[in-house]
Order: sequence, then C-alpha cells, then structure tokens
Amino acid sequence: MNKWPHGRWAWAAAFGVAALLVLTVMDLGQHYEVQLGAVLALALARALALGLVWLRPRAAMLVSLITTAITAAVTTPVSSSEPWPWGTTAAFGHSFVIAIAGARGLGRREQVAWWVATQAVGVVAVELAPDRGSLRGLITMAILSAVAIVVGDLIHTRSQTNRRLAEQETITKAERAERERLQERARIARELHDVVAHHMSVVVVRADSAPHRLADVPENVREEFTEIADAARVSLTEMRRVLRLLREPVEQPPMGELGPQPGLGELADLIESTRRAGADVRLTGEVPTGFDQTLELTAYRVVQEALSNAVRHAPHAVVEVAVKRTGDELEVTVHNTPPPGGPAAAPGSGHGLTGMRERVALVEGTMSAAPTPEGGYLVQAIIPVGQEVASGDHGHGG
Repeated sequence: MNKWPHGRWAWAAAFGVAALLVLTVMDLGQHYEVQLGAVLALALARALALGLVWLRPRAAMLVSLITTAITAAVTTPVSSSEPWPWGTTAAFGHSFVIAIAGARGLGRREQVAWWVATQAVGVVAVELAPDRGSLRGLITMAILSAVAIVVGDLIHTRSQTNRRLAEQETITKAERAERERLQERARIARELHDVVAHHMSVVVVRADSAPHRLADVPENVREEFTEIADAARVSLTEMRRVLRLLREPVEQPPMGELGPQPGLGELADLIESTRRAGADVRLTGEVPTGFDQTLELTAYRVVQEALSNAVRHAPHAVVEVAVKRTGDELEVTVHNTPPPGGPAAAPGSGHGLTGMRERVALVEGTMSAAPTPEGGYLVQAIIPVGQEVASGDHGHGG
C-alpha cells in the first residue's frame, strides 16, 4: 500500500523533499542562465515529484521526467563544464524517485521502461541543442538511474521477504497453539476414558455375574440385571466413540501419561512442590475429598495450571488456593496478589486457559479467569458434585 512513511521515516522523507527544493534553487540559480521565477517553479516541481512518489509512484515518475525536459528547454549552462540536460540536482532527484518507486512496488519491467524513457529524454535534448551538452554527459545519468532501479528492487524484495517471514511466523505460532490445544484435548479424553471406562466395565461385569453370585434370583431380577449390563455396554461403546473423536486429530501421547491420575488428596503435595520452587503459595481451609475421580482430577488440573500461570506471570506474589464444597458444588479458587513492582501480567488466551475451560466444561462446570481490581489475578471454577461425597469426608489442610 502506497502511503506516507511513519515515525522517524516521515521526518526523513519531509527533510529530503525540503533539501531537494533548496538545493535545486541553488543549483539552477548559480550554474544556469534562467529567470528566478522559472527557478522557483522548477524547484517546486522537482520537490513535488519526490514527495509524490510515496503516494503515487507512476505519477511522480512522470512529473519528474517532465520537469527535467522543461528544465533542459529553459536553462543554459553558464559554462561548458556544467552538466546538461541533467543537472546535479535533477540527476540525483530523479534517481531517488526511481529508487523509491521501485521500493514501493513498481514492477521491474515498468522500471526498465521508465529508465529507457529517461535516457530518451536526455538523448533528444542533446540532439536538439548540441551546443549545450554532449552524449557523453548522459552516461552519469544512465548509471545513476540503473543503480536506483537495482536499489529499489532490492529494498522491495527484502520488504516482501520480511513480510512473508512475519506471516509464516504467525501461521507457525497458530499451528503450534492449535496442536497444543489438540494434545490437551486428547489428554483429557484419555483421562476420562481411563476413569469412566473402568467404572462402566465394572458395572457390566457385576451385572453379568450377579445372577450367578446371588442365590435364588427371581427371573424378573435376572432380566433386570441383563438390561443393566446391556445398557452399560451401549453406554461404554458410545463413550469410546466420542472419546475417539477427541483423540484422533493428534498423535499418540508420550509414554508415562496413562498411569494413576492425581486428585484432591495430592493437592497438598502440589502446593508444597510449588513452595519449594520459591513461590509463596498458601492453602486456605481444608480440602474435601472422596469425590468421583474425574471431578477430583479436573479440580487438581485447574489448580495446577493456575499456579503455573501465577508463578510465571506474577513472580514473588502471594498465591492463595482454596477448595471447598458449597451444597452440590465444588468451588476451586486460585488468587494471586499483584507482584512487587506492578500489576500481574495477564496470562492471555493460550492453550492452558483453554484446556482448563474444556476440562471444567466436560464435567458440566464453569470457569472464569480475570484480573482483579487491585492488580492481581483470580481463577475460579465451579464444579457440580451432587451427592457423590460422603458427609464429613475431608482431606488435607493448609
């Protein structure tokens, strides 16, 4: 897109236009026989071409070339040593226009066409007024304009390369984030499969074996057990089909991730290991346990990821962790105060927060993560638990 430069380059461009205007006035006024009004008009036209090239490269090339032709027509060198028809400011000014036009995206063939037109203007001028200059005087302009074409093309090529690299880097980051998200989703699927499939398999086995293990089971009860086993098998098949959809987009997980998964009983160990790493983490109140393994794993992962974000984005801040049951809901909160020296940096929207939300959503819970008014950060998850925990069953304290 053709537009005026920004920042320091805007000042540099403006200074270049002003400098060309002043130098053109001095050059024409001292080395050529021409009226003062014509000097000012030609200088303004020359500066206009340089300023216009940032916005309209083709129009700037035309203005610069016409200005040169008019300059050659109305000026006469004061001595044979003065360059004509391309004066010093005309040669360098036109070359700058060519280089900038090339850098702004003017095609190579078009640049060559303008180079040919530039040389043709010089040849025609010398042929019409051989007493003012010679063909040898055109060599400098031919070389300068050729160099300008090469420089402009190199700048344009480099700019395109940098832009493509930036686009590729953006694509690579997006692909990496998507892959991490899919890997997290696959890990959630594996953990759910390990926990739920085990319990469903136990239901099938016990329902199938109950009529043989129990004495004098009525026929209607046998049929009920059979229906329970069949329903459990169908549910197990459907669950595996859904979990397979979650796992298919990514490769198989690294070995070692299919072992026993942590729960709320291991939360104190997690906090202690974080403390040993130098973080000021405090566990508030007692941690209830005895929930379904999937729910406990979800709560554990939420705390684990929230602690990781707090340590990374708010070093040396105080982090408070609380897990409590209120009615039929398990509330998990991780709150960190502002770190010394300023507010905590927001974790952003990376795969960690996305993974936490997906975990909580899979157990029909809700999660929020946002900065606090005082400059800290709060992660809160609400997980429905129903009546799955025994009354008064508690685990580790803080």
